[in-house]
Amino acid sequence: MRASRLVQLLLLLQTRGRVTAPELAGALEVSIRTVYRDVEALSEAGVPVYSEPGRSGGIRLVDGYRTRLTGLTSEEADAVLLAGLPGAAADLGLGTVLATAQLKVLAALPPELRGRATRVAERVHIDVPGWFHRPDETPTLATLADALWHDRRLLVRYGRKDRVVERRLDPLGLVLKAGTWYLVAQQDAAVRSYRVSRILEAAALDEFFTRPDDFDLAAHWARAQEEFALSMLRVRARCRIRADQVRLLRLSFEPAAVTAAAASMTEPDADGWVELDLASESYEVLLHSILPLGAAAEVLEPPELRARLAEISAAMAANYRR
Repeated sequence: MRASRLVQLLLLLQTRGRVTAPELAGALEVSIRTVYRDVEALSEAGVPVYSEPGRSGGIRLVDGYRTRLTGLTSEEADAVLLAGLPGAAADLGLGTVLATAQLKVLAALPPELRGRATRVAERVHIDVPGWFHRPDETPTLATLADALWHDRRLLVRYGRKDRVVERRLDPLGLVLKAGTWYLVAQQDAAVRSYRVSRILEAAALDEFFTRPDDFDLAAHWARAQEEFALSMLRVRARCRIRADQVRLLRLSFEPAAVTAAAASMTEPDADGWVELDLASESYEVLLHSILPLGAAAEVLEPPELRARLAEISAAMAANYRR
């Protein structure tokens, strides 16, 4: 256990530079006294680590010192971040690089940690795509990734529903969502997402661009997902539902629709019913999302949807009467 903690302490110092003892204690979940004992143990083992007193002081390594873990090349270091997604690494052209990086990391670990890392790899496997998902064909992915690594502008031909368009893009990131690759790129001042399988052709230009310093790929993707989900809620119906059945909405409706319904919900009436707005991408989808609620829900408007539900309900009742 202590050997594992010493390696973690060493890596924290190497990646963060100067770190205070309380910060190390919090990261390692030990006491400050234990941190100082571990620092002393590293020093006795020949690691050039020392403490700086004062308000701006802390614990740090001698400038220029690196552990054997930094025998990784820059490409291998990048690939390590995809260690849990070997398929993604292969798609990006980093499969062989990742394998080499993993060997270097394992070789640099002490026997105790090396065995643990191997056991984890043998016992945990991440399979990203959902069931019955057919992987997209992404012949341009390697070109996109290479331009992304080197901040080179791209010229792409993108297939939309009605036509093929040509775009000059500054690639900012690649996202793997449920087994599908998306390119996040900037055109002029707008940042948009492009499904990689629809990029018919891609060529890296002899032009470089400056990546925005404040761009956060994960934060952008989270916002884009939320905006997309809301944009899909094109139609709405006013309904009344038994208050004790509202929780069932999450079984038939998208999370964004459930959130919107909760925001529009009234207080329960004397009979325990609430009114709220239910939204979906079309009235047909909305119809089939409301049906599972059965007698616990009633559509108030629009009248066309109410009439359609009444028709289906009557037909179902007739079937069961027979």
